[in-house]
Amino acid sequence: MRFKEIFDIVLPAIPETLIMIFVSAAIAFIIGLPWAIITYMTRPDGLKPNKVVYAISNGLINIFRSLPAIILIIILAPLSRIIIGKAIGTAAAIVPLTFAAAPFVARLFEGYFLEVEPGIIEAAKSMGANNAEIIKVILKETFPQGILGITMTIINLVGYSAMAGVLGGGGLGDIAIRYGYQRNQIDVLWTSVLIIVIIVQLVQFIGNSLYKITNKK
Repeated sequence: MRFKEIFDIVLPAIPETLIMIFVSAAIAFIIGLPWAIITYMTRPDGLKPNKVVYAISNGLINIFRSLPAIILIIILAPLSRIIIGKAIGTAAAIVPLTFAAAPFVARLFEGYFLEVEPGIIEAAKSMGANNAEIIKVILKETFPQGILGITMTIINLVGYSAMAGVLGGGGLGDIAIRYGYQRNQIDVLWTSVLIIVIIVQLVQFIGNSLYKITNKK
């Protein structure tokens, strides 16, 4: 197959993949960060311990994280149909991808919060800071790690989006399966793989660069 033919097949799938990845990552962050804060605050040794809230929040994170992404994509197809109006396509794939990524974000950021030096929190308390102000201090302290966490989430979503493509989500995963595997067009398969690798490398490079800029320690 000539380069132009491969280009015509693969090119439309690139924006589909990028939309799935970055929209899902943005929504997952919007959901996952407050989720992490709630889980962190309601821990038995947290700022505002609450056994019931912590058990529910922590339990939901564990449940969603225990399910493989491809299983989530299958079982959440009806929810995609309710929210988006269809169960296949790029927009529909964003729903299960978000559900796969949000608990990952929540657990990552909860871990970052727990790594903050207790002395920093105690210093904030001694200055009369309330819980909201202490959370602001913690967010500021963990900002560089948060960038790495978001980077890791986006890279995971690249893999998840390929799985979504197998089940009709579109994007490079769909192209790799339909053309590379089912039609045995290996050149299309490897072109799709190469583009996915390039996306991952770019995301990692940008994430590492931003981490170095923001990490003043």
